[in-house]
Amino acid sequence: MLEDLKTALQADERLAWQDDANCKGANADLFFPERGASTRAAKAICRECQVREECLEFAITTGEKFGIWGGMSERERRRIRRERQIAAARRAS
Repeated sequence: MLEDLKTALQADERLAWQDDANCKGANADLFFPERGASTRAAKAICRECQVREECLEFAITTGEKFGIWGGMSERERRRIRRERQIAAARRAS
């Protein structure tokens, strides 16, 4: 029981940044556009956000496949994950 409470509190702390996000309360369709639709409005909101880095890191580490997170699309986040993997492999060798 105590372990479950600790785990829940840790999860809440990891997501606390969401309370300060510029997108909080915004139209979700901006951040999850139809294929081929513009992402400019979402990225503009992200550009001015104080928790942009936390948001981006969350999406990268959780493997979020859809939407604009931290001002980046899935394709852009995939590139960062790939670059990180290459850098880690270089450090390991």
